[in-house]
Amino acid sequence: MIKIGLDAMGGDFAPEQTVLGAYAAVEKFDDIEISLYGIESEIQKFMKQPHDRIKIVHCEQVIPMDVKDPAMAIRKFKDSSMVRACKDAKTGDIDAVVSAGATGALIAAGTLVVKRLKEVERPALAPVMPTIKENKYTILCDAGATSDAKPQYLYQNAKIASIYAREVMNIENPTVALLNIGTEDGKGTDLQKEAFALIAADPTINFVGNMEGKTMIAGEVDIIVADGYSGNIALKSVEGTSKSLLSLIKEELMSSTRGKIGALLLKPAFARIKKRMDASEVGGGILLGVSAPVIKAHGSSDSIALMNAIRQARETVSKDVVAKISQALKAE
Repeated sequence: MIKIGLDAMGGDFAPEQTVLGAYAAVEKFDDIEISLYGIESEIQKFMKQPHDRIKIVHCEQVIPMDVKDPAMAIRKFKDSSMVRACKDAKTGDIDAVVSAGATGALIAAGTLVVKRLKEVERPALAPVMPTIKENKYTILCDAGATSDAKPQYLYQNAKIASIYAREVMNIENPTVALLNIGTEDGKGTDLQKEAFALIAADPTINFVGNMEGKTMIAGEVDIIVADGYSGNIALKSVEGTSKSLLSLIKEELMSSTRGKIGALLLKPAFARIKKRMDASEVGGGILLGVSAPVIKAHGSSDSIALMNAIRQARETVSKDVVAKISQALKAE
């Protein structure tokens, strides 16, 4: 049985949606047990009925979503739902952690509490992004775990993301591109140039060269490698542009009677587009390089998104991804 710890207090709609997500997950998968970490009295309000594969682990504290100093929060909120789950993942009491809580705090907890693998230079946050190609997704690695990167970190990002893509996303020979200011060889700062050379020299990585930010959601590659600073900016730029564009289209369509009629006719098409571009359909971002799977679900996750994040954690555990990352890096 795979044991998954769910931060029941993390997210904009916790604990209601986290609890409902847990029930959805155990109903879908018969090989998982879920521990709900959080304030028991709050969690109980949304427990539909007792379930032999769902239990509550009471915690006295909750890390705020708007925490300013993640590392300090981990030390201050030692009895928080997020930290307690990560502690149990470290000791092996649970196999994986899922949280929709504050991203910075979860990265800090994953790094400082769960701990990085000794073969990994720096953990990397790897969200799965939807693309304009149907049923095609791209992993961005790193999206914010390590801002001050070195070439070796980016090389390892390519390596560990490739393992994850093969094992969990079932991509036999995932293509890897390096996020840069141009597609030509030799572009970028010393960081990108040196990382390019390291990645290109490894025959186990299916490296296709540099990629510009404008093609990130084109679905041309399976993995985009970046330093955490650039990757985070790029990811938020894509998310912000998508939301702004949809808002603008809605505003224009609602501005006239003809537009409203057109919107009604196009409603099914818009629904399909929304579903295709919904990252929650494939789960959350995984913190690669730590000693147990840590999944970051979006802060606004509903029960379905959280169920998918739990599914992602289940698959990562069942495919033994952490051990395979460790073994691959030991072999270097």
